[in-house]
Order: sequence, then structure tokens, then C-alpha cells
Amino acid sequence: MDFFSILTLLGGLAMFLYGMQVMGDGLAKVSGGKLEQILENLTSSKWKAVLHGMCVTAVIQSSSATTVMVVGFVNSGIMTLEQATWIIMGANIGTTITGQLIALDVGAIAPLFAFIGVAAVVFQKNEKLKHFGEILAGLGVLFIGMTMEPLANQPAFINILAKVQNPIVGILMGMIFTAIIQSSSASVGILQALAASGVIGLNSAAFILFGQNIGTCITALLASIGTTTNAKRTTLIHIMFNVFGTIIFTILCLITPIISIIQSITPTAVPSQIANLHTLFNIVTTLLLLPVGTMLPKIASLILRESKNEASGESGMSVKYLLDPKNVHTETTMISVICIEGIRNEILRMTEMAKENIHDS
Repeated sequence: MDFFSILTLLGGLAMFLYGMQVMGDGLAKVSGGKLEQILENLTSSKWKAVLHGMCVTAVIQSSSATTVMVVGFVNSGIMTLEQATWIIMGANIGTTITGQLIALDVGAIAPLFAFIGVAAVVFQKNEKLKHFGEILAGLGVLFIGMTMEPLANQPAFINILAKVQNPIVGILMGMIFTAIIQSSSASVGILQALAASGVIGLNSAAFILFGQNIGTCITALLASIGTTTNAKRTTLIHIMFNVFGTIIFTILCLITPIISIIQSITPTAVPSQIANLHTLFNIVTTLLLLPVGTMLPKIASLILRESKNEASGESGMSVKYLLDPKNVHTETTMISVICIEGIRNEILRMTEMAKENIHDS
């Protein structure tokens, strides 16, 4: 690979990731903060919770962001661990909409999307229209950035991907790459771009895809640093969901003709095959775990036990409900509800501690 090819590859990757970021930010701004309220005001119905998690994630284009919000809600006492389980299941389904959008063959009109979007951002004074412009501009730049053909002619890179026939190697590659960029939507999109350029087929891409679903848990894992045990359990549930799905689908791919069936639906479009497998992965995993979903919080509670201080309700000179914004890798507008509620609960807790001190003295 020569220097020019490397620059082309890096430029395409940068445009793809930036386009996804701009589009997600625009969608979040258009929602006007209502998405957090939807999650906050959940009912006890698991089907409604799954649907809410799916819709919110489909809008903000990030299951990681949804899971981070859920970790914050559990940490501040707004949401129970069981409610968080249903939301996480829905979020995993909602994140597949990005892959389906990328699978659409709209590359020819992508520059038009980018032009209209940028024009709206630059020349429009209406904030709402500017946000819609950001969505269009991000979508256009995303598709333009999917020009990764330099890799298709590189024997060394093709040889690396040829080794992905080994399921474990593929899962590890997908997991590590997604953990680095902290977005399964972005990593799946890059995988689709490689498939579109003829570098990789579904037989190899499938195992990388499964690993990507595990790798996306890193964001929620980072967000749970310094939170309550219950919030950490939420992250553990997210990991268990994706590990379970990966085990089930790896076995299915090895012993059943599931890959051939998906290939037969769109024989000439590998990006669509990847998107369809990604959607199937999360829907089937959710349907399998829904009947036993209440067991996941119990398993998480057995693995992560409360400390003696938490169990007794005495945490000493430390906070219990506050979520450190430095650990939250998402927009400030997405965590304001979490932080405000956490502050409210922490003040109430401190008030009770002060009352006890006065009584004791």
C-alpha cells in the first residue's frame, strides 16, 4: 500500500466517522431532550420498555449512548435494574437501523445530501432547520466516506481478512476494533464498506460482526466507573446479552445454513447481508432472553455483590448517586437529566446523614 492509498483510506475513515457523529448530534438536537424523558418515564411493561429502548437508539444512532443513559438512570435511582434490562435489549435492536441505512445504495446522491445539509447549516437562521441540515450533511459525508477501494487491491490486507475464517480470530478482531472506536454502528458501517469494495464476504464478516456487538460494551463499562454497584450491574447485563448472542449465532453459523439463507435474500449486495445478519442477531437474541430476562439482574447481582457499606446504607465520606460526567462519552444534553436527578438524590441523602448526626450528638 503506497502513501497515497494510506491517505485515501484515512480520509475515507475520517469522513465516515465524522459523518456519523454529525448525523447523530443533529438527530439528538432535533429530539429536544425528549428522548431522555421517554426513558426516564418508563412503565413497568417490558414490551414497552424494549420498544422505547429501540426507538430512542434508532433516533440517536448509538446503543452505547442509550446504555450510558441507562447506567446513569440506574445509578441515580430513577430506573430499576430490571427496567434497564429491557431498555438494553431494545437498544441492541435499535442500533441496527444504522447498518440498514448504510446498506441502501445511495452513494450517487450522497454529495447532494451533503450539499443541502451544509447549505442549511450555513445559510439558515432557524435552529430547527439547522439541526435537520446537520442530519443531511452527516448522512451525505458518511456515504462519501465509504470510498475505501484502496484496500481492495492490497494483498497483505486481504490475507489478514482471509484468516477470519477462524471464528475466534474474527470475534476478537471485531471486539478490539469496536472497543477502540467505541461505536458498533460505526464499526459495522466500516465492515459494510469493506464488503462493498469486495475485500470481505459474509462468511468472514459474520464473526467480526459478532465481536463488534461485544466490543460496543466498552463505552458503558467506562461510564460505570465510580458508580453504584447496581449501575455496574447494568453494564454487566449489556455484556451478558451480547456474549450470549455471540455464542448462539457462532454455533448457528457453524452447524446450520444460516449464512447461505441470508446470502440468498440479497445475493449481490454483501453490505445488505451484513445489515440483515446484524438485525437478525439482535432480534433473535432479544426474543430468546425476554422470557428469562428477569434472571439477568439476579445473575448480575450474584456476580457483583454490594459492598458492606452499600448494603448497610453507609458509604462514609463518599458520594453514592453522582455520575462523573468525565466518564460519560456522550453529549451533555443527554446526561443533564441523569446529573440533575443524581444531585437531587445525593442532597436528600446528605440531609438524612446530617439529621442522624444532629440526633446522635
